[in-house]
Amino acid sequence: MDLAELKKKIEETYADWEENYYKKTVERYPERQPEFTTPSFTKIKPLYTPDDYLPENYIEEIGYPGKYPFTRGVQPTMYRGRLWTMRQYAGFGTARESNERYRYLLSQGQMGLSVAFDLPTQIGYDSDDPMALGEVGKVGVAIDTLADMEILFDQIPLDKVSTSMTINAPASVLLAMYIAVAEKQGVSKDKLSGTIQNDILKEYVARGTYIFPPKPSMRLITDIFKYCSAEIPKWNTISISGYHIREAGSTAAQEVGFTLADGIAYVEAAINSGLNVDDFAGQLSFFFNSHNDLLEEVAKFRAARRLWAKIMKNRFKAIKPKSMMLRFHAQTAGSALTAQQVDNNIIRVAVQTLAATLGGAQSLHTNSRDEALALPTEESVKIALRTQQIIAYESGVTNTIDPLAGSYYVESLTNQIEKEAEEYIKKIDSLGGMVSAIELGYVQTEIQKSAYKYQQEVEKGERIIIGVNKFAEREEHKGKLLKIDERVQQEQIDFLRKIKSERDNVLVEQKLKELKTAAETDSNLMPYIIDAVKAYSSIGEICNTLRSVFGEYKEQVII
Repeated sequence: MDLAELKKKIEETYADWEENYYKKTVERYPERQPEFTTPSFTKIKPLYTPDDYLPENYIEEIGYPGKYPFTRGVQPTMYRGRLWTMRQYAGFGTARESNERYRYLLSQGQMGLSVAFDLPTQIGYDSDDPMALGEVGKVGVAIDTLADMEILFDQIPLDKVSTSMTINAPASVLLAMYIAVAEKQGVSKDKLSGTIQNDILKEYVARGTYIFPPKPSMRLITDIFKYCSAEIPKWNTISISGYHIREAGSTAAQEVGFTLADGIAYVEAAINSGLNVDDFAGQLSFFFNSHNDLLEEVAKFRAARRLWAKIMKNRFKAIKPKSMMLRFHAQTAGSALTAQQVDNNIIRVAVQTLAATLGGAQSLHTNSRDEALALPTEESVKIALRTQQIIAYESGVTNTIDPLAGSYYVESLTNQIEKEAEEYIKKIDSLGGMVSAIELGYVQTEIQKSAYKYQQEVEKGERIIIGVNKFAEREEHKGKLLKIDERVQQEQIDFLRKIKSERDNVLVEQKLKELKTAAETDSNLMPYIIDAVKAYSSIGEICNTLRSVFGEYKEQVII
């Protein structure tokens, strides 16, 4: 029986089943709701068959792991060879407190570090700046100078541990500090491995920790691409982030489409600056959200891998297979956690972890049960890490590659998400690219509409959230919460002032002046930032120097 005959036979037998079995049953026993949809509002059919996915294009569209188009994974053996990196996102208070948490996590089996910085650090302010008041050490670790970074990585060998840093606008400064710490440890740059998020475009639409306008921000990013391509070959120069786009309320297809559109903008900027695509594309990485709908999330990850491979091959003419691989870190969905019945979050995170691993993540952070209330306690972090470990070693899902491939539903959904994401990219291209689309407010508006629709469904009870709009209970949280001592800010300010009084301030002034002069030219800024960092210039001093040349971005209000 050829494919045409098979398709006809399936259509006939499906019609018979639908009319004589399914509809008659529904007439007698109505389904739980009039329509089933994913959290991204995709309608879900009652049954999927080979008619929804006939594998006539198996080689071209699905293929094999480790080969173009990488739908089934970027490595030939995936988790049969090596598990994903278990990388818990952590950081709070002072560098010393965070260092203790990192060493604890490493002792519990964590494989890599993921640094959370406080808000002043993320937007380039020193802890003693009036803008930092009340925020020092609250949502991450406070880093003012190289001295803090030295403490943060004390007794942690940087040639043996990979480090991810969630830092964007001042990414060049924190990378420079990391390089300087490694040098003091006797570790050469070519031995360093890790990632800086360094994704400024999503800050303009979904997160808000920007400093400079788009054009100079893109310059800083391409300067990092060039520097790392030559000096730090193992370093991932950017983590193009869909995570925050999803947290802001996007659908799965919007997360893929807008994230890959950001990626296109970065690749174009790098090529326009004179780089060859195959010289830097292998150092790009991605960061996605792993949400509650397990099968939609698996399909999303597979669709993103396939679409990026096509973009790199067909649009940018990449030749090296590594240039076409979408390697990604995943984090379970913070926006899906509830302050009500916090222990339910353990189950949510387990489902989201399963989605990320079935979808082929290269590294993963699992959120803790109490993060809807505060920074996680040590006990909660351990449960989150153990969730990864149990799935890795006990669930069996790591024993074969891409185990959900061939599922009629998953393959149909993979195709649908890819198609919708492609449409968003085409629309963004028609608007002049991602920067123009952001300036016009298109991306922000699309996310806002999706977020509003989802919230309406929750409030109407059409979208069930256990403990919130169904099976709710009157309760008071009685567990222990992590609270940042208010003394942290003053301690950090005192330490910063001590460093400033002991350093060579003439040298600092000289290095900042050299940085400003370079910023006024086309010079690559990374060497100048590294020199300023080594002189113990503070993050605020460096960013203010760049502010004096680049200015600051002012958010556009989208109505």
